[in-house]
Amino acid sequence: MTKPPVAYVASSTRPDHPEEACAVFGIYAPGEDAARMTYFGLHALQHRGQESAGIAVADGNSVVATKDRGLVTQVFSESTLASLEGYIAIGHARYSTSGGSNSWDAAQPHLSTIDNEIIALAHNGTLVNTDSLRVQLIKRGVSFRSSTDSEVAAQLIGDFTRESHHMREGIRRTMELIEGAYAMVLISPQALYAFRDPHGIRPLCIGELPDEGGWVVSSETCGLDIVGARFVRDVQPGEIVRINGVGAQGLVAEQAVPARTRALCVFEYVYFARPDSVLNGLSVYASRDAMGRTLYQEAPVEADIVMGVPDSGVPSAIGFSHASGIPYAEGVVKNRYVGRTFIQPTQTLRQRGIRLKLNPLPATIAGKRLVVVDDSIVRGNTSQQLVRMLRDAGAAEVHMRIVSPPVVWPCFYGIDTDTQDQLIAANMSVEAIADYIGADSLAYLSHEGLLSCCAGEDTGFCTACFSGEYPVRLSEAMRATSFCGSLEPRFWDQSAPE
Repeated sequence: MTKPPVAYVASSTRPDHPEEACAVFGIYAPGEDAARMTYFGLHALQHRGQESAGIAVADGNSVVATKDRGLVTQVFSESTLASLEGYIAIGHARYSTSGGSNSWDAAQPHLSTIDNEIIALAHNGTLVNTDSLRVQLIKRGVSFRSSTDSEVAAQLIGDFTRESHHMREGIRRTMELIEGAYAMVLISPQALYAFRDPHGIRPLCIGELPDEGGWVVSSETCGLDIVGARFVRDVQPGEIVRINGVGAQGLVAEQAVPARTRALCVFEYVYFARPDSVLNGLSVYASRDAMGRTLYQEAPVEADIVMGVPDSGVPSAIGFSHASGIPYAEGVVKNRYVGRTFIQPTQTLRQRGIRLKLNPLPATIAGKRLVVVDDSIVRGNTSQQLVRMLRDAGAAEVHMRIVSPPVVWPCFYGIDTDTQDQLIAANMSVEAIADYIGADSLAYLSHEGLLSCCAGEDTGFCTACFSGEYPVRLSEAMRATSFCGSLEPRFWDQSAPE
């Protein structure tokens, strides 16, 4: 087998998939238990982040919050939810990217004060120019409890709101300064606000509860479904939505900053979003099914069984099976109760091949030629372990098919894909990667093929991790520490973050 270049060393503790974005949820529902409804909304969005969770609630006079490390079900109990009384709430499930600490202070929502009034903010995404903004705020006497970019945004909103005496103006002026990806929800004691970056990199949608029962905002439509809200529309790029009443009169929207070229993260379709969600009018499940069908057209192979790597690879594997006529079968079983564990296996347990998440079905795969469909290969470590596990279970051949192009460039907008030297496709050819992970063959879906499967309403995508073309320009410090190849990244927006 071809050995990987000396410069490339895959992390043994990081997965092959891009690590999750975060989830935000907000609700304005007089007469309802807002905290409990937010709990269920976060439960539906748990796949987007498993490191910490939090809920903040407003009752018209004050804002209180509970947050902690762990899953939603670990952080909240009946008694905790009962203590969060109010009719306005926001929630957050976190996977750390910027400000990577998994401390209590880094958990969201972030609480801040505007004179004597408390606000709470939750953020999905990553800002790329907060270092200089943080320095400016510190010079003005602002103290920080965490290293997160979300707290910088909360402090800016507080400062500008004090000056203007209007929350929407404080948010608007903050949106003029911050750069990067953000889908944010914020509550004051009397209102819920939702706002989104001018490219719309991270998703955020609006739903209405039945019989003028109020409004809901969510990272995905599956968060609306679980509380019985009807999808109304997406929060538009660069828009602020304020909700302080029920019915149509209770929602006011304004274009805070000019919208730029749309750039929804295409990995929402590939991996992040739940398959029952709808983005830009297109079913995520239907998109993934189409990816599998297209991948077969681009990279056919003779085999006995098609299997998907749970969960995100399954719809694409079914599509590949339908297009090829090769039967689909479950070749591995996923332990759905693992999540992200804080108790890490010892090195000895790793060497013994501890299988926390996946276990093979030898009766299904022994002696068979397998097509294994997965969403992505980022570092190559877990793909290598998967192929070895399938061979140990008796697979005659293992052909890997990936329903996205090679991940060659790091992400700076809310997904943790590491620096370029940790991305296997930035350091090795497709043939060398196949040798490295032990597959008989390896093929990726083309860039054009992927985009053809994601064409919904008002489409436009960020594909920087595949193409090196970034919607928002990065600081020189980010560029200096994140790229290792001879090729230079390219930027849609030419103005550098301040």
